[in-house]
Amino acid sequence: MTRLIALAFLSCSLLSGCAVVAVGSAVVGVAATAANMAVDTAAGVVRTTGKAVGAAADLVIPSRN
Repeated sequence: MTRLIALAFLSCSLLSGCAVVAVGSAVVGVAATAANMAVDTAAGVVRTTGKAVGAAADLVIPSRN
C-alpha cells in the first residue's frame, strides 16, 4: 500500500511538472510572438518615417534636372 501511495504521489508530481513546462512553453511562445510584432511595428514606423523625411527633403531641396 505504501508503494502504491508513493507511486501515485510520484505520478502526480510528474504530471504537475509537465503542466508547468507546458504553461512555461506557452508563455515563452506568446512573449516571442509579442516581441516579433513589436519589431515588425518598429520597422514599419522607421520605414514610414523615412518615406516622410524623404518626401519633405524632396520638397525643400531643389532637383538638378
